[in-house]
Parts: sequence; C-alpha cells; structure tokens
Amino acid sequence: MTKHVSPAADPALVADLELAFEDNRLVSQLYGEYDQNLALIEQRLSVSATPRGNHVLLRGAPSAVDQARRVLESLYAGVEEGRQSEIGDVDAMVRMIETEDSQLTLPTMEKKGKVRMANIATRKAVIIARTPAQDTYIRAMERCELVFGAGPAGTGKTYLAVAHAAKLLERGDVSRIILSRPAVEAGERLGFLPGDMKDKVDPYLRPLYDALHDMMRPEHVERGIATGVIEVAPLAFMRGRTLSNAAIILDEAQNTTSMQMKMFLTRLGENSKMIVTGDPTQVDLPRGERSGLVEALGLLSGVESVHISRFSDQDVVRHALVARIVRAYENASANPTGAGNARDNAR
Repeated sequence: MTKHVSPAADPALVADLELAFEDNRLVSQLYGEYDQNLALIEQRLSVSATPRGNHVLLRGAPSAVDQARRVLESLYAGVEEGRQSEIGDVDAMVRMIETEDSQLTLPTMEKKGKVRMANIATRKAVIIARTPAQDTYIRAMERCELVFGAGPAGTGKTYLAVAHAAKLLERGDVSRIILSRPAVEAGERLGFLPGDMKDKVDPYLRPLYDALHDMMRPEHVERGIATGVIEVAPLAFMRGRTLSNAAIILDEAQNTTSMQMKMFLTRLGENSKMIVTGDPTQVDLPRGERSGLVEALGLLSGVESVHISRFSDQDVVRHALVARIVRAYENASANPTGAGNARDNAR
C-alpha cells in the first residue's frame, strides 16, 4: 500500500492524504456496499474519504486524517487475512483507535501502525473485539482463572464468555462447559412451569444456548448436552460440587445473593476457568437483599488471578438506540428528582 501526502493551503487546519491499496479484489470489501464503510469513517472522524478505484483521498484535520488512515490500514489488513469488513467492524476500529489516542500520555512523532484487536476463534466463527473494553475482556479471559464482566445490556459480556468457553473446549483445554444462571422469579415460579427440570430451566438459559449455537455446529451442541460435556444447570444445583477441568459461566449474576455468590465462586476446581457476568444496575432481588455480584466486585478487586472488566454505554454493540436507552436510564438513576418530574409530566 502506498501513500501520498499533498500540501494543503493551511497545514495547521487541514491535511490531504492519498492511500493506495494494492489488491483491487479486496477494495470493494474494504469500502463496503455503496461505500458505506467510508461514509461511516467520514461521519465518525469528521473527514472526507473520496474513493478513486483502489485509491482513497482523505481530507480533514491532521489528527483525524491520521486516525482515518489507521482505521483503513487496519481494516485492509483484516480483509487480507480473510475477515469481513462490515459496518460494525468499522465502528469498532474507530472506537479502538480513538481510545488508543486518548490514552497517550506524551506526544510522539512516530506514526502509529495497524491496530490488532483481540479475537476468539472457533471452528464455526471468529469473534473480534469491537470496543476497547471487549478487547481487555477477551485478553483477561485468556490469562486469568476468574473474570468478571460487569455492565449494561448489549455490551457482549455473555456472548464473548460463551465464545471463549467454546474455544477452550475445542482446543481440549477443558473437558466440559458448565452454564448457570440464578432462577429469579418473574411472575411465575419454576414449579408451575410444565415439563422436567431441563424444560423448566431452559427459558432462563436461552441466551446462553443461542450464543453456543453461534459458536458450534447444532449437532455438536446437542450431542454435548446429551453426553454432559455441555451442562446447563440452575445456580441452586451447584452446592457441594467441585468443578474441575471446566469452563464455567454464571450469567445474570446481579441476581445472586451474597451467600449464593460465595458458594458459586468456591466451586472452582483445578484447571478451570470461571467467568461471571451481570449488570449491577438491573438487580431483581427482593428489596433489601444485597446483590452478590455487587459485593464480589468490591471484595475481589485487586485479588491475584481475578480480573474485573467494566463495561459502559460506550461499549454497547447492539443497535445504536440501545446505547441511548442505557444512557437515559443511567441519567435517570443519577437524577431521581428529574426522573420523577418526567413521569409526572407523562401522566
């Protein structure tokens, strides 16, 4: 790939940079359908990105042009390796590079290179980090025995945890996957639901099943469940067990009590990885009952081999509206008087 920098009328305000990508076959993937990837870069970084065959002319503030260059170079490197370059990948790359720049403590004249985001590769899919928090989370799951993922809905906490567990199973690093959730009542008690225990628990664990099917072939998932290689169990069934040689996931952990969380964490056995996910702002426990997740995040901060990844609305990777919804609720929690006035006005 070649670059050509053109002098600008006022270099302090605007810069021009021309990028040339060598493989014309890959350029259409890089640009996206109807050049939508370039359009997103223009929108997010306030630059103009004009395609001319396998060349792209970037124009804008020098720092923004440099960020756009790194976004395009990093995406192109991924396309060369056979990865898709979709709109979500572009958004993720922009986030990563913006965060990288904001964390610099000293100015540097050195040109920053391509960004390599953490990924989880299974036989069926390759999941690439889409935010800096996801990148940290994936790397932590590789090196730590116990990882907490705490934050709002839509940030990929559970999905990435299941992907990591599937990878460990495929590599032979563990011999089984154990998925668990607290069965918190939501209008119906488990005892009133039809079927055997699996039928009663399945509705609570459906998000975990969905993620598993994205990572593994359906027949492998079904065979794993039938043979016990993949075990799905409510949290109450964990008492008294020692979980060795396993990838263990506790989802919706904000709905555990203090005693349940302690019981679960002390099940960790030899050669096992444990991942605990939840949203501390969405506790469904009875009033006055303290969340075991909230307590554990405080007690275990700084403990060796324990990592806590915290996500925010900036890490939401679902529809953009989800991030705005999360932000609105967080603002309402921070200003309960304003939220009350809004409710009164709606009546």
